[in-house]
Amino acid sequence: MKLNELRDNPGATKRKKRVGRGPGSGMGKTAGRGIKGQKSRSGVAIAGYEGGQMPLYQRLPKRGFNKPNRKAFAVVNLGLIQKFVDAKKLDAKKAITEDALIESGLVRRKLDGIRVLAKGDVTAKLNIEVTGASKAAVDAVEKAGGSLKVSAAAVQAAE
Repeated sequence: MKLNELRDNPGATKRKKRVGRGPGSGMGKTAGRGIKGQKSRSGVAIAGYEGGQMPLYQRLPKRGFNKPNRKAFAVVNLGLIQKFVDAKKLDAKKAITEDALIESGLVRRKLDGIRVLAKGDVTAKLNIEVTGASKAAVDAVEKAGGSLKVSAAAVQAAE
């Protein structure tokens, strides 16, 4: 095989449609846009327009409400904390704080605090101090012989 014999696989490239290049091309004159009207002009964007009929997005009822001052917590599952302890990325002997979770790479950023959920199982004896935790997570950690402290100071710091 020589450099001049290199070819792309058949069908790998498709030729660009050249519109408005004479009658012989089959896409000349109006370039497949028909005659006159809004769509034949350039710069047209009428997505969602239904020809004067009330558009679907306006006909449907609006529901719900987004609280403007809601708290956004970074969520961590117990199973992941256990996995990081097993991988020696977190030290089970020391208290596992929010800063330790960020340092280990388990949580990217704190947001309004870190909340621990009970997905997965814990075998190590852990002392965890976070902003929030589910009841099931607290029970699971205490069952393994550790403690999960939801610190009020962390809650106020998040506010």
